[in-house]
Amino acid sequence: MSTINQRRNDKERFWRRMVRHWRSSGLSARAFCAQRELAEASFYAWRRTIAQRDAEAFRFVPVHVVPEQQPVTEDKGAGLELVLPRGRQLRIGPNFDAPTLQRLLALLEEGRP
Repeated sequence: MSTINQRRNDKERFWRRMVRHWRSSGLSARAFCAQRELAEASFYAWRRTIAQRDAEAFRFVPVHVVPEQQPVTEDKGAGLELVLPRGRQLRIGPNFDAPTLQRLLALLEEGRP
C-alpha cells in the first residue's frame, strides 16, 4: 500500500473513532470539537464523508423466496392423533421422531393414576 493511501486510511480511522466517541459522549458537535481541540469544519466534513461511504458500502444480495409448505390436513390421513385422559389430545405429524414419541408416551404413562 502506498504511503498516501496509508495516510488516507489512518485519517479515516481517526475520524471514524472521533465520530463514534462524539455519538457516545452526549455532547453537541461544537462542544465535542472544542473539548478535543478538533477543527469543527473537518469534523462535519468527515462525518458527512463517513456517512456517504457507509451508505455506499451496503450491498444487496439476491433472495430466493421458497413457497411455504402447506400443512398436512386431517383428511389426507397423514399422522396420528391420540386422545388422552382428561380430554387432552396429542397430534403427531407424518414425519415424527419415533424415539422421542416413545419417551413422551412413557412420561405420560408414569403420570397416570
